[in-house]
Amino acid sequence: MTVAGPHFDVSIRQRRKGQSAVAGDAYMSAEKLFSEYDQRTKNFCYKEKEIVAKGILLPPNAPREFADRQTLWNAVEASEKQWNAQLARGIIMALPRELPTDQYEALVREYCMEQFVSKGMIADYAIHDND
Repeated sequence: MTVAGPHFDVSIRQRRKGQSAVAGDAYMSAEKLFSEYDQRTKNFCYKEKEIVAKGILLPPNAPREFADRQTLWNAVEASEKQWNAQLARGIIMALPRELPTDQYEALVREYCMEQFVSKGMIADYAIHDND
């Protein structure tokens, strides 16, 4: 059996590069979100067919309203005032095709809980499968 090589990429959404946390998350989650920062709607619903699962994991100290993507990412953008603000980190990782699709979400949730939520961070994830 051949196993594909791993892919793992970490990036930072930065305001100085013209990036938006709301736009990045709308793309990742294949949703339509309104950005209060630039007063524009970010619509990536056309990608919805490739989403296998998505969710937001909150640490105990996070406000419950942050379970809503639009609320969460608009709050992030509002809290960062500087022109060179680092708004969010994005992680893209490939899951092995040998792993059954029904196990993807449990694996991603476990990883996010261990690496981020347990350290007080919010994790917003989306699993894509576009063949």
